[in-house]
Amino acid sequence: MAAIVLDDVNSDFDPFDARTRIDPYPAYARLRAAGPVLRLTKPGIWAVPRCDEVKAVFADHVNFSNAGGAGIANHFKNKPWRQPSIILEADPPLHTRTRKVLARIMSPGAMRRLEDQFKAKAATLVDGLVAKGSFDAIRELAEVFPLSVFPDALGIDFDGRENLLTYGAMVFAGFGPENDYFRNLMARAPTVLQWVTAKCQREALSPGSFGAQVYEAADTGEITQDEAPLLVRSFLSAGLDTTISGIGMALYNLARHPRQWAILAADPSLSRAAFDETLRFDSSAPYVFRTTPHETEIAGVRIGQHEKILLLLASANRDETRWERPDELDITRRVSGHLAFGTGIHGCVGQMVARLEAEAVLSALATRVASIEFTGDVAYRDSSGLRALSSMPVRVVPK
Repeated sequence: MAAIVLDDVNSDFDPFDARTRIDPYPAYARLRAAGPVLRLTKPGIWAVPRCDEVKAVFADHVNFSNAGGAGIANHFKNKPWRQPSIILEADPPLHTRTRKVLARIMSPGAMRRLEDQFKAKAATLVDGLVAKGSFDAIRELAEVFPLSVFPDALGIDFDGRENLLTYGAMVFAGFGPENDYFRNLMARAPTVLQWVTAKCQREALSPGSFGAQVYEAADTGEITQDEAPLLVRSFLSAGLDTTISGIGMALYNLARHPRQWAILAADPSLSRAAFDETLRFDSSAPYVFRTTPHETEIAGVRIGQHEKILLLLASANRDETRWERPDELDITRRVSGHLAFGTGIHGCVGQMVARLEAEAVLSALATRVASIEFTGDVAYRDSSGLRALSSMPVRVVPK
């Protein structure tokens, strides 16, 4: 990676450059050393690389709005390609109403009811892969497992589920400037969006599911009937692709740190802690955006109205002032407080589902597999919004 150029609060670091996805962490360290907030001259946005300032922005929805769009596109200035999310791209009071509904639906009790089902399906899937010996850990595990359990919980039938991968990829590819990957995905938008819209309707959702419960909230007046399908859609855009990417990056980092895998294989009860540590160490969602509704400041640096602010979560999760040995993967560390799921009123409302899915996969593998070896090169997805793999060929050695 070419060295980034820093000049006062300006930097030529480009977070969306394809080379950045391979190893952005040396650049993040230089950004943290340069200052609490910097102007990225190439994309023309502001970036916040340190933990304290990222947390401060998360805590201040008055000066740093979600309604301006989750990605680089500025909804205060330009019309978005789809109707904005009423949970991810909304501020209070709308966000307060919608999040309350989702938080109740995805309660700890709801997670406990899903746990046995998730573990059983993970065990069956992993048994088959271990019997094969060699497989693609992304295409045959990280993608397959969430697609086999999450749509069931949401209430979507099996017909056309492959559209969920395309839709999620579209959403996160749109976080950054348009590239060929995004344009190729958008060519499929008419078909995919029609399918998503149909699957978010009340009649398409199974009784008792997460989606059906959203419509029950509309019946009681907590949200409107028009808001219900948009809230169901938020499950699809925020609840699947990020989990797939998170599981994929967890497998990748544990495989390339065999001592950490040995610790997990010796004690599979560390699976949830291992997932959180891999999220801290190498966040699959490396950043999120906020937009200034009016002129404000960050750490004494004046920011104008309707400016995009890039919160570098992956950098904050390696901040030397917050973490001991931040560049080391250690699944036994006390990892509470990492920012991979955000924090504050916009902290990821579905993080318990993601942790449950990841724990089921990692525990099933750790119970059965002594070691994981790469059998070929990994491939990164060409997404502007996720640090994610599209392929990871491996061979596993059974216990």
